[in-house]
Amino acid sequence: MTAFHATAVDHKALRAYRLGRVREQLRRRDYGAILLYDPVNIRYATDTSNMQVWTLHNAVRYAFIPTEGPITLFDFHGCGHLSAEIEVVDEIRPATGWFYFGAGDEGPKRVQSWADELLELIQEHCGGNHRIAVDKLDPMGVWALQERQIDIQDGQQVMEIAREVKNDLELAAMMESLNACQEGMRRMREALEPGITENKLWSILHQANIELGGEWIETRLLTSGPRTNPWFQECSNRVIQKGDLVSFDTDLIGPNGYCSDVSRTWLCGGGKPSDEQRRLYAVAREQIRFNIDLLRPGMSFKEFSEKSYKLPDEFVANRYSVVFHGVGLADEYPGVVYAQDWEHGGYDGMIQDGMTVCIESLVGSEGGRECIKLEEQVHVTAAGAKVLSSYPFEDDWL
Repeated sequence: MTAFHATAVDHKALRAYRLGRVREQLRRRDYGAILLYDPVNIRYATDTSNMQVWTLHNAVRYAFIPTEGPITLFDFHGCGHLSAEIEVVDEIRPATGWFYFGAGDEGPKRVQSWADELLELIQEHCGGNHRIAVDKLDPMGVWALQERQIDIQDGQQVMEIAREVKNDLELAAMMESLNACQEGMRRMREALEPGITENKLWSILHQANIELGGEWIETRLLTSGPRTNPWFQECSNRVIQKGDLVSFDTDLIGPNGYCSDVSRTWLCGGGKPSDEQRRLYAVAREQIRFNIDLLRPGMSFKEFSEKSYKLPDEFVANRYSVVFHGVGLADEYPGVVYAQDWEHGGYDGMIQDGMTVCIESLVGSEGGRECIKLEEQVHVTAAGAKVLSSYPFEDDWL
């Protein structure tokens, strides 16, 4: 079982859809198979999960997915039973770990056994096609496959494009994650009062996520008062004071492994925000509204960037890194930057019907006391953007 909570989602149908998306991309590129190490990609393709954060930096778990043929999951020692009921996985084998922590000076020897085993699968299931996509692989693994005449292709592109469009099953799974996330936000709001630390407030979201079947949180982006500006400071033991703004970005991997990426800014201690706080909030709120209204399928990333909300000059230096980004099992393709960042950081593409994205806003003057951080998670449809996140804004400030 990969559902750590009571779920109404048809996971069998969800697995079939997502695996089909992966194989569609492999066929389009004439690849024989894909080798996956990134646990988020393994989760997408097989719906299996095991020590997700630990395996992000310990290469002990990988999946071999032929374009046509049986899937082999290589799992950590003693963990084969975890995926035994997942119907898309045809065989589970113990993984061969050749990274230094697991193999020490035996790594160069073990990587040869690893590569031989993969070559055997390629020869058996890929019909003579040695064009194999790989998402993440350390140099020794690349060299070992190349020695065996394996033509290594970019698997990260395959997976990002496969993950780009969501069907109703994915949306249902994502909504269960958002519901857990927003319950955590509600509990945070109830606990927010002068004297609580940033760390303690942030821990409430973690606790709620785990209690409700979620998995982990990717960042620690909650700050208060003067620590909101500049952004990207992570939460600390600072004691939140009456009248402070508290800004946060959930970056939460919740139930079903789906990401809930929502940002809000609150005022600590009740009362009314200052005129300056209201002014900043009004700009951020308008940016979110404007860009949601602008979003539609068929628009290029560059067109959206050029037409998106224009921040007043005083806020440009503190602008966020993107105007929007994709979201699914994590933050994902695409990332659309501001027009002034296009030349060195932009890339073009097309907004697709069925994408889920997060519309971003960060508003604060360079050198100012505070920043407002807002973000909304939306689904792109032919009729426009449908907002998925439902936690209220502070519209009474406007």
